Amino acid sequence: MRTIKGPGIFLAQFAGDAAPFNTLESIARWAAGLGFIGVQIPTWDGRLFDLAKAAASKSYCEDIQGMLAELGIAVTELSTHLQGQLVATHPAYDLVFDAFAPPAQQRDPVARQQWAVEQLLLAARASRNFGLTAHATFSGALAWPYFYPWPPRPPGLIETAFKELARRWRPILDAFDAAGVDLCFEIHPGEDLHDGVTFEMFLEQVDNHPRCNMLYDPSHLLLQNIDYLGYIDVYHERIKAFHVKDAEFNVSARQGVYGGYQSWPARAGRFRSLGDGQIDFGGIFSRLTRHDYAGWAVLEWECAIKDAVVGATEGAPFIQRHLIKVAERSFDDFADSKVDRSLIDSVLGLSSHA
Repeated sequence: MRTIKGPGIFLAQFAGDAAPFNTLESIARWAAGLGFIGVQIPTWDGRLFDLAKAAASKSYCEDIQGMLAELGIAVTELSTHLQGQLVATHPAYDLVFDAFAPPAQQRDPVARQQWAVEQLLLAARASRNFGLTAHATFSGALAWPYFYPWPPRPPGLIETAFKELARRWRPILDAFDAAGVDLCFEIHPGEDLHDGVTFEMFLEQVDNHPRCNMLYDPSHLLLQNIDYLGYIDVYHERIKAFHVKDAEFNVSARQGVYGGYQSWPARAGRFRSLGDGQIDFGGIFSRLTRHDYAGWAVLEWECAIKDAVVGATEGAPFIQRHLIKVAERSFDDFADSKVDRSLIDSVLGLSSHA
């Protein structure tokens, strides 16, 4: 077992046009002041990061690492959540997801998808240049509009969707393999990989690719009524990244899991700041530690009620309290004794003449 690294923070929800959130150095300085020692960088945000430059120039990456190191900060992972979404987009979402792509690729689904793939290939090289071992992304979704089987789905629709999803991701997975980096799909509603079964379906289609792994975020599992602790026991070998995010589900007589089209504050299920929801983080950190999780614990702040800066301020010490320093020796070592064969035989009632 090993001690989980952290606390880290995902910068996507905090980046903005005003200081200190408008440059990587200033936002990292702010994060360090709150007690974070790692940052997960959203690669689509040009205010913070240049993905193409990071893929082409190791010195650019080293300069970033040096600047962050002076602040006591490391890069936990790079993220391509928005670009990954565009690797596979159902036509029903073309217009709403167009904003994730540059203007030149908007209103052109083929060009947009090609751009997204190129972004992931750049991310593989950039992650290698940073010396990272994991990368965070979304799978995208071709089958999601049909997640509820009404009207009945045409036979073969889901199977065809997952074969196509695998066909698009396989060369990307191979590129990450060449870079020595695990590709971690966040298991998330709205993505075709939204629970354990769908991850298994995809994994089978990519021939159990060694770089096909998960970003574990318990908030998305709680809101689907999934056993998020048992999930770690089942999938721990594929969990290579971890978003620490809280959530709650308030049982209602008027709405359920689908939320009645309500805004986040009015939904029965909603994300909360760390410690304000229902998730058993003590159990999560214990299980991840027991299963020898080697990565970072990274705060992803999303809350329908609390201010973001307050959530971040509370988040670093919350994660720190849950990190388990792994014991260097067993608690009962004091009672250990050397092997005594004759004693063992006597205790078991064994005789050398038996």
